[in-house]
Amino acid sequence: MKKIAVFVSGGGSNFKAIHHQIQKREIPGEIVLVISNNPNCGAIEYANENSISHVIINETRYPNPHTRDEFLIETCLKAEIDLICLAGYMKMLPPAFVKQYENKILNIHPGLLPEFGGKGFFGMRVHEAVINSGKRESGATVHFVDEIYDHGPIILQKKVEVLETDTAESLAARILKLEHELFPEVVKAFCENKIIMENNIPKILEYNEN
Repeated sequence: MKKIAVFVSGGGSNFKAIHHQIQKREIPGEIVLVISNNPNCGAIEYANENSISHVIINETRYPNPHTRDEFLIETCLKAEIDLICLAGYMKMLPPAFVKQYENKILNIHPGLLPEFGGKGFFGMRVHEAVINSGKRESGATVHFVDEIYDHGPIILQKKVEVLETDTAESLAARILKLEHELFPEVVKAFCENKIIMENNIPKILEYNEN
């Protein structure tokens, strides 16, 4: 069974979606650690309610960047983490951490990467940009994390139609539902050792789109 750490800064709806699937025994893994930069976020409250260990790592508690980065790595190594899920984590991961956990860090993005990704493209900003662009489809992407925002190898995407009547808010609501299906699906594949790399391109074994 894989040991999972979830990094989160807000309410953590994707964290909850993954945890619910674990509780239903759909994912052969366990969330053993939650890391956040925000001690007052809803995800920490949820972790407390479900007896999941959590650690706050931010500039206030660890002003020295080098010390902060080292503590982040040490915390995950001590917990013997196999997989890291970024579920709305609003901090850039240090390069040493990314190298330590290469192809073991998943991020979910509320758009179809590589479009509408990169620094500054998060949350409602993505949906506003899609609406303003006139694109007729959007969706969600799960990818491995590298040292650049929203840049690592794409594992899986799912799409939704952008309706003529859509606002950024209505599009965001539909894509969030999609995220709650997509992220647990990829986590499940990882925990079942069904994600392989071929020429630096992730492939899910036995994947059926239906």
